Amino acid sequence: MLLIVAVVLAYLIGSIPFGFLIVKFFSGKDVRQEGSGRTGGTNAMRAAGFWAGFFTAFSDIFKSTFAVWLAQTLLPTEQQPLGMVLAGLASIIGHNYSIYMKFKGGAGGAPCVGGAMAIWWPSAFFIIPICAFILWAVGYASIATLSASLIVTAIFAYLAFVSKTLDPIFIWFGVGSIILLAWSLRPNFQRLMRGEERLVGLRAKRLKEKQAAENQ
Repeated sequence: MLLIVAVVLAYLIGSIPFGFLIVKFFSGKDVRQEGSGRTGGTNAMRAAGFWAGFFTAFSDIFKSTFAVWLAQTLLPTEQQPLGMVLAGLASIIGHNYSIYMKFKGGAGGAPCVGGAMAIWWPSAFFIIPICAFILWAVGYASIATLSASLIVTAIFAYLAFVSKTLDPIFIWFGVGSIILLAWSLRPNFQRLMRGEERLVGLRAKRLKEKQAAENQ
């Protein structure tokens, strides 16, 4: 029963639509009517600027961290690893399919990072800089988002099988995250294949400058 309670609470916590709330506060807009329609940090930034995106991403990371920590606190020692994995995945599902937003939400990148931080907090020092670099260099938020789950899986596999400092069950958090993020990002990958995916960051700025120069 405690395991079920922990997973349900994690889903409800993950469902909190910080992007919707923060964009509404910053600009009065409904983030679901802007850009991709998602409630994550990237679309919040498109809708209401950098700081709205920053606070959304920060909140989405730590709601998942809290959900996993809560599961760890509630459960007996022998159930904690499994409970933490399931709670982390439930928080991603809640974020992507929020019960408060008629089962719509984000893509899952930020709560994936947050869940990983709750399991092994130094993972943030690898995931966030690498994903930020990928976003800056490639310019596609969908690629950077999916990269987070791949990096988490690689880190946890190393810790489990090479340094042997982490329970191998935590690798399933990474694997589950890959599946959940890839599923939610299907529309983005379809647009990417058609050459229609939105650019962000430096590449988006350079493209606008190039278009402006061509129109002069």
